Amino acid sequence: MKLVKHISNLGYGSRKEVTSMFREGRITDAAGEVLYADDVTSHDNIRVDDEPLDPASGMILMLHKPAGYTCSTKDKGRLVYDLLPDRFRIRKPVLAPIGRLDKETTGLLLMTDDGDLLHRIISPKNKLPKVYEAELEKPLRGDEIELFASGEMMLESENSPLAPAILQSVSELRVRLTIIEGRYHQIRRMFAAVGNHVVQLHRSKIGGLDLGALPAGQYRLLDEQEQSRLFVREKS
Repeated sequence: MKLVKHISNLGYGSRKEVTSMFREGRITDAAGEVLYADDVTSHDNIRVDDEPLDPASGMILMLHKPAGYTCSTKDKGRLVYDLLPDRFRIRKPVLAPIGRLDKETTGLLLMTDDGDLLHRIISPKNKLPKVYEAELEKPLRGDEIELFASGEMMLESENSPLAPAILQSVSELRVRLTIIEGRYHQIRRMFAAVGNHVVQLHRSKIGGLDLGALPAGQYRLLDEQEQSRLFVREKS
């Protein structure tokens, strides 16, 4: 493992900047001994400014996305990357959102640099449930639960029907919707198709993972046990 390239790919700086960090003695091993660029050691044994390295490729994190942030690296305005350490924005491979949330939607957003995991989570073939809490402009008209569950609902400009979705009424204007797809603005378009409007939308769960007590605007890395919970389905 070439240390300069490895540490640079984690976003700690360009190769030139990381080389300077070695010269300045900022990169050490777990015992505090200064490392040199040509040393051979493991990822877990490296410290930058006395802190362990971020996880290597395969990292996955959970972010509680607030309203007003865009899931993009290039759009103008506030981006979800603004809520993360600067180095996360320039990691290689790229740290990408898993199933984007639109600007005004809040809640659980997963991000990873593992392309295989990303596609496994978002693929409708894996039928991974995503749970949303929505506030509506008007009460349900009465046929939405059956329509959404039918597997026959067509949205405008789509060529195939939506997969069955589970709609639950929480109160007069609040509903919970579980879907296994992630089409463009899917939930907002579903309710628009039945003459309603989503006032607020929040994703509360993906697979077996929920936000727990994670505050809005904060993130945390997921360990292996939490990652495995993604694909654990609750018994009905």
